[in-house]
Amino acid sequence: MLERVSLGAPWQNPTLRPIMATMAGEHPSTAPAQPAPRRVSGAVKVGLVFVLLVGTAAWLLTGSDNPFVYSKLVHEVMKEPGAYEGRPLRVEGELRQGSIQFREDPCEWRFVIHKEGKEMPVRFPQCVVPDTFRDGMGIQVTVQGELGADGTFLANQVIPRCPSKYEMQQRMEAGEKMPYDPNAPLPGQS
Repeated sequence: MLERVSLGAPWQNPTLRPIMATMAGEHPSTAPAQPAPRRVSGAVKVGLVFVLLVGTAAWLLTGSDNPFVYSKLVHEVMKEPGAYEGRPLRVEGELRQGSIQFREDPCEWRFVIHKEGKEMPVRFPQCVVPDTFRDGMGIQVTVQGELGADGTFLANQVIPRCPSKYEMQQRMEAGEKMPYDPNAPLPGQS
């Protein structure tokens, strides 16, 4: 009894391909060859990169959650507060001495930042502020959030800027205290 052995499709078998071509009346050398793989031209690659870059830029401008935030100084914002009302904004100014207030229920910090004669009240509705956020040291503070219709800034982030070691050395030589004392009481505590 003869067993049938499957060799697959005869036109795919490299050994049988010339035989099949001869049976079809073709000379083996004139049998259609496999097409060469296509190469992607340089212009197509450049086009793909361009489309990818334009798509990424469009996503950043429209599709992501506020990727760009205006960064302004207090006096710039308070000159024309209506222009910045309700927009994501980052504002920098100096912490006004004695302005820090803390409320426990609900947990909230209130303070004022100022620059060049303009002041902006800030509300920060979170319980924890950075350790370097201290009153009476004349520190620079950057807040991020939105300016309300009443002119109060509702911050979702507070970033105190500590003086550099060179500024500290100059202040100490001038007789000032260190801006950050790890043993000092927290703002709002006596």
